[in-house]
Amino acid sequence: MSKHVFRNVIEATARGRKRAVLYLRVSTGRQAKSDVSLPSQRDIAARHCEANDWLIVDEFVEAGASATDDRRPAFQQMLERACAAEKAFDVIVCYAFNRFYRNGAEMELAIRKLRKHGVEVVSVTQPTNDDPSSVFMRQLIGIFDEHTSREISKNTTRAMRESAKQGFWNGATPPLGYKIVEAERRGQKIKKKLDIDPVEAETVRLIFRLYLEGDGETGPLGVKETTKWLNSHGYRTRRGSTFGVGPVHKILTNACYVTGRWPYGKRDSRNGGQHDPSSIIEIPVPILVDMEVFQRAQAKLGQNNPRTTPPRVVNGPSLLTGIAICASCGSGMTRTGTVRRGKAYSYYSCAGCHQKGESVCEGRHIPAAVLDGIVVSNLKQRLLTPDRLAELLRTLADRQTAKAEAVDRRLIALQREIADCEDRLRRLYRSIEDGVVELDDILRERTAALKLQREQAQAALDRARAQCGTVTTIDAAKIDAFAQLMNQRLDTGETSVRKGYIQSIVDAVEVDDHAIRIIGSKDVLQAAIAEKQTTNGNVRGFVRKWRARHDSNVWPPPSEGGALSS
Repeated sequence: MSKHVFRNVIEATARGRKRAVLYLRVSTGRQAKSDVSLPSQRDIAARHCEANDWLIVDEFVEAGASATDDRRPAFQQMLERACAAEKAFDVIVCYAFNRFYRNGAEMELAIRKLRKHGVEVVSVTQPTNDDPSSVFMRQLIGIFDEHTSREISKNTTRAMRESAKQGFWNGATPPLGYKIVEAERRGQKIKKKLDIDPVEAETVRLIFRLYLEGDGETGPLGVKETTKWLNSHGYRTRRGSTFGVGPVHKILTNACYVTGRWPYGKRDSRNGGQHDPSSIIEIPVPILVDMEVFQRAQAKLGQNNPRTTPPRVVNGPSLLTGIAICASCGSGMTRTGTVRRGKAYSYYSCAGCHQKGESVCEGRHIPAAVLDGIVVSNLKQRLLTPDRLAELLRTLADRQTAKAEAVDRRLIALQREIADCEDRLRRLYRSIEDGVVELDDILRERTAALKLQREQAQAALDRARAQCGTVTTIDAAKIDAFAQLMNQRLDTGETSVRKGYIQSIVDAVEVDDHAIRIIGSKDVLQAAIAEKQTTNGNVRGFVRKWRARHDSNVWPPPSEGGALSS
């Protein structure tokens, strides 16, 4: 609040004038951008305050938010200030009660709560008082507004479903391989459908081919290796980013590519649940992948379905659960314990031996506090120092440069393809002009095919140029800040916090008889230092690259107390 407004508030309080705030709301972003509804509400509400000699001290604007619930930032801020001890205002002025709420019961609860704090809610177009008949009228207005809102929602949903039944696209982001095109116009409304995006469609088909057959030099690739191949060869997503394992897996499992049917109305946008399958509408889309190819991909995905992370890995009390593994058999090290003379002792034990017997693994046990201490101390001393971090991340700059070179190579290949198509077309045109050949149906088809190939190559070239990004750099200040933060959290954080920080940079802790190896990924370190979040930090498949030298992570001499390198 400015000094001028603050002075006016004091003067208004001294003279007994009420202090008012305006609450202005529109339901959609389109209404907010049209610059019609909000200015109109502000003007009418301001004139009402002037007529009643109320001083306007602030306004809260909700541009594009539904009033069916209270999940509105400006609304919540207004309620918080209204209920604060300093009592910043006396009246909330809105154009109509449906601007304040479109839920009768919740509106009444909010009004009663505000009234307990000495704040009234006033509608300019629907004046009410405190007498029982006025309260009853306000409640009727709230119920009617709620009913109207539900009718509008029902009619909008019905119109969108009818549009989907007619085969039109309702505006969601299309899957990779498709683009939205105008189908027809109905007055001011533009009806849209999906068409094939030539560049993206080839990328989708390439993903299936790599997953099932490889690139000709390798055998069939997994989802992760397919992702790495795409990124290393300069392919990028629609937004110009590198591909991730999740999006590639989603492409491989998207049935619309083979069925030519996109399910509309599958998910309930209000609660995230699933609608009744019988109510789903299938919108026709062009087919991109053969049925036989898609079925082979699904069979392979079913065979290679990865195990998900157990809940104990995330919520358990053990610091290294989920990442500590037995070096002999590869099984996880589970938490075990015993009680001797009234004192509890905890261990990390080989799950292979513990659950299946010594025929699987002879087994090994290590006190939990000892292993936790070894890992934490060595992470702090031999990894989480600025010099060590800088050394580990130095090679990432070369890797990013290699990615940029891969994109450059693809650009050069596309330019050559375009030049080759143009040269062939020029030779055809010259042959026709010189009378060497006649323009028959075969030649027309050949010319059209060359033009299509040139257009697709040009589109791919334009897309690749637009997606060229810059190499990410991490300066010394970020490395120092990250090292300090990690050391602080590992010293003072709770178990869940320490576990989260360790698992954010450590892929596995291999427990052997004479060595403990702490394994991680430079890519993960770079993402953590650059403050990037992973979509799922619990199920990872990192490349193990920290332990580049054979002299690291070995048992030290007994006199050094058993600390390990990271």
